[in-house]
Amino acid sequence: MDDVTGSIASFVDGLTAEALDASAIHEVKRRVVDSFGCIVGGRGGEPARIARQLASQSQGRLSATAVGLETKTTVELAAFANTVMVRYLDYNDMYFTPRGGGQHPSDLIPAALATGEALGVRGVDVLLSIVIAYEVGAALAGATRIRERGWDQGTFTVVAAAMGAGKLLGLSREQLAHAASIAVTSNIATRQTRVGQLSMWKGSATAAANRNGIFAALLAREGMTGPSEPFVGKDGIMDLITGPFTLDLAVPHTRPFVAEVSGLKFHPAEYNSQSALDVILRLRDRVPVDQIEDIHVETYWVAYSEIGMEPAKWDPRTRETADHSLPYLLAAALLDGRITPDSFSPDRIADPQLRSLMPRISVAERPDFSRRFPGELNARIIVRLRSGQTIEGQAAHPHGHAKHPLTDDEVNEKCDALCASVRDRKLCRELKDALWAFESLDNVADVLGSLGRLTAS
Repeated sequence: MDDVTGSIASFVDGLTAEALDASAIHEVKRRVVDSFGCIVGGRGGEPARIARQLASQSQGRLSATAVGLETKTTVELAAFANTVMVRYLDYNDMYFTPRGGGQHPSDLIPAALATGEALGVRGVDVLLSIVIAYEVGAALAGATRIRERGWDQGTFTVVAAAMGAGKLLGLSREQLAHAASIAVTSNIATRQTRVGQLSMWKGSATAAANRNGIFAALLAREGMTGPSEPFVGKDGIMDLITGPFTLDLAVPHTRPFVAEVSGLKFHPAEYNSQSALDVILRLRDRVPVDQIEDIHVETYWVAYSEIGMEPAKWDPRTRETADHSLPYLLAAALLDGRITPDSFSPDRIADPQLRSLMPRISVAERPDFSRRFPGELNARIIVRLRSGQTIEGQAAHPHGHAKHPLTDDEVNEKCDALCASVRDRKLCRELKDALWAFESLDNVADVLGSLGRLTAS
């Protein structure tokens, strides 16, 4: 195995549950509860329906539960369906590495939950699997900036998913290396997924990575071998995708874990919009919409290029494009006073009043903000009224960021709001309470098997 693969395998093999103290366990559970709410909130979307329909057609020896599907399906398809749901609302967590590479690490939580349920393991083992997946995904994302090279985050998510599943499956160091190799060499994802008018696949691409990561781990368990030099060899990842890099993974691990510092979302929208939304909602009482001449946003390059540069962002035609459109999000927040999952209904996206406001919004990169990213996620907004008066505001750390975190009560309130349309509200509360006590479970299947009963009202 090459050095990168060996580093990953050694880290996964060496990290044990004893490395998780009470603080780490609590922070991981916060992200599990937050993700549970996102899954339940996203279960009614068309991508979720498609994923459940596919899952309903398959059963396997290792089976797990997809939310809203009472018949168990294969572990891979349960992970796929639940990841589609966790990502559908674009309400789950985000992490930027010190070098600026980004990922939604809680996309990996459904893979750990499905694998843990299928195997009937302890809750603390699943929490360790989540920590491992977060660490591997973040280490790869932080080693090189694949976004700028046109490659998508799923390229590394699949390795992280394979390692999280592999830990639960009890793979040896050698088997883990083969799982990582199989996963990364066979699942290279292009960033076309997140360009222009966005499709359902925007929220489903990492679900496919989870499915394929679990499959890679299962193959390795049965003895399948992968290429010996997936990262450094000829025509490997460094040769074709990333360029040379080294990986920073070691046991014992230096705290904090990524799962302790990833940013939770206060608004159901692309993470780089969070600071701007905080600002515009703070200014809203001072900004009469009918008197707005124009609105100018200054932000860092990643935010500008992701949600404020393409023409499609001023003409969103899908919910996936709208929740990645800074002009749309600011217009909706000004008009409605908040952003909710309902902000992206077809009627709202087509609303003439909202559409008339969007052309008055401009977005530009501010170089000093770009230099301060990712330590700061700056957005400065200047609203100019027809009278000539200007109203300004700025934020550097959005609500939910590690430096401005959601409280446990806010995590619960967010989860409860997302569970509001569930027919059996008592079951939803019981599941949430069980997730808050996840490390005490002897068999997570006793709790996760109830996810299939979470149907719409």
